[in-house]
Amino acid sequence: MRLALGVEYDGSGFSGWQRLSTAGSQVPDGSLQTALEIALSKVADARIDTICAGRTDAGVHGQCQVVHFDTEAVRDTRGWVLGTTANLPSTMAARWCVPVADDFSARFSARARRYLYRILNRGTRPGLGRQYLGWERLPLDAEAMHEAAQALVGEQDFSAFRSVQCQAAHARRNLHEIAVSRSGEEVVVEVQANAFLHHMVRNIVGSLLVVGRGERTPTWIGELLEQRDRTIAGPTAPAAGLLFIGPRYPRQWGLPQEACGDDLSP
Repeated sequence: MRLALGVEYDGSGFSGWQRLSTAGSQVPDGSLQTALEIALSKVADARIDTICAGRTDAGVHGQCQVVHFDTEAVRDTRGWVLGTTANLPSTMAARWCVPVADDFSARFSARARRYLYRILNRGTRPGLGRQYLGWERLPLDAEAMHEAAQALVGEQDFSAFRSVQCQAAHARRNLHEIAVSRSGEEVVVEVQANAFLHHMVRNIVGSLLVVGRGERTPTWIGELLEQRDRTIAGPTAPAAGLLFIGPRYPRQWGLPQEACGDDLSP
């Protein structure tokens, strides 16, 4: 039987999503994947290996990461959710579990992934909620940042926003939409694409901050895209402000509403 599971987590203190241990999923190694697989394996009373929709880096949070796994253990979906959550660290929880077709893949069946980045924009650093916020002390022009970001929409080569550690075969991605807005002292960047490169969102945010501070004009982002040179773009924004909202799938897979997209049905 194949099951899909929705998971939320605070990435603070974890090494990132991907399993690091070479000894197998039952050896704690500080990764979110291993913590989840240990919890699932206790519920199944057998080893469970998972495939996720999108790997997140150290310190990045997840609102609804989706994984799939295969098991012969007979448990109802409520048992999987409650049992897994009971065996997870307090900073992780299962949201839901549903049976899926054998050809469903948390990674390859996803049509889109969505991220949100929060920036506290004030003269002093955050005291409360600091693990969920980036911080910029200089005033930011959110409208200029939004204008600049629109150059990124569409299928493009994102080499300028790709980390040197990125292992993807190529840098072309289809960025569906990106929006920058302000709410009080917070500036929020929301972005959706078919997939993302390593550090792509954080590198985009880092360059948008340069525009927001008035150091570059909004046209600079488009120029970076054309030049495809990571070394001349802005710095990588801190991990703390980044939230993986989650993947989006066509409704045919029968996943909960938060993992579906109205415009993704075949």
